[in-house]
Amino acid sequence: MKYRVSHTTAYDYADQVSRGYSLAYLIPRNTLVQRVLRSEVTISPHPSIKQHRQDYFGNTLLSFNVEEPHRRLEVRVDSDVEVDPAERNLFSSSTSCAEVRAALDQCAFADDIEAVEYRYDSPMIIASAELAKFAADLFADGAPFIRAVQTLNERIFKDFIYDPGFSTIATPLDEVMAQKRGVCQDFAQLAIGALRSMGFAARYVSGYLETLPPPGQEKLKGADASHAWFAVYVPGVGWFDFDPTNGIAVAGKHITTAWGRDYSDVTPLRGVVFGGGVQQQMSVAVDVERIDLDGGSPAPGNTAQQQQSS
Repeated sequence: MKYRVSHTTAYDYADQVSRGYSLAYLIPRNTLVQRVLRSEVTISPHPSIKQHRQDYFGNTLLSFNVEEPHRRLEVRVDSDVEVDPAERNLFSSSTSCAEVRAALDQCAFADDIEAVEYRYDSPMIIASAELAKFAADLFADGAPFIRAVQTLNERIFKDFIYDPGFSTIATPLDEVMAQKRGVCQDFAQLAIGALRSMGFAARYVSGYLETLPPPGQEKLKGADASHAWFAVYVPGVGWFDFDPTNGIAVAGKHITTAWGRDYSDVTPLRGVVFGGGVQQQMSVAVDVERIDLDGGSPAPGNTAQQQQSS
């Protein structure tokens, strides 16, 4: 499946900005099931410096400096991405929860060493007894691990309300749990927090969803903005991705931009400006179009605009 992704972020400032320095995770990455065919970045005003590099996690990090006075900053990224549409057999791994914990302790495989760091606390996700209790009944030692993760994914989907107006990037997980509402970022970090609190390795994934589904299929929550989900690691097998906002396993309709320990590692766009006044208005427009495999025109898209990512 091929997709054309357009992501535009604009900042309108109350006063003039003399200069600004920014970091962005807006360029999709290559993975085992995804290939980036093209990616173009347009920035206005024109930056004095624009660089790409690979970060610690293998993501593409864009950094740029704008050193001329401006009242509006606009960053647009257009990418063509090919995603394997085949659904992964979730139950190809029968590894039990106890076996996963023991294998992570032993680090018998080379990939285990890299995965182990996703067991530990990160800036926005701190392991706790409360988080472990939220899912502990699903992860008995003899329970098949991936089936337990799938059930956790469905529990968050069923028990929590998707509410774009509830949280901000600073909303703590205990408040999300108490109110049982949030957005994709919150639900992904809730799942990660529960899994890490029980000794498993889980990472945060940012990206996009197809904005306009095929006729007869329901539009997924979070498709109107940048999206987020989580992935868990099975030693000797690999990573499995789940989307708790929609209660599904990730396959075909999700485009991966970056992954890290939590949202703070892969914030879509952040930086420092000099000037700008006390207020600024951010707007985001995301459009994900399916491209005809034989090279035809993209299917009709559904451009969505918002004030902040979901």
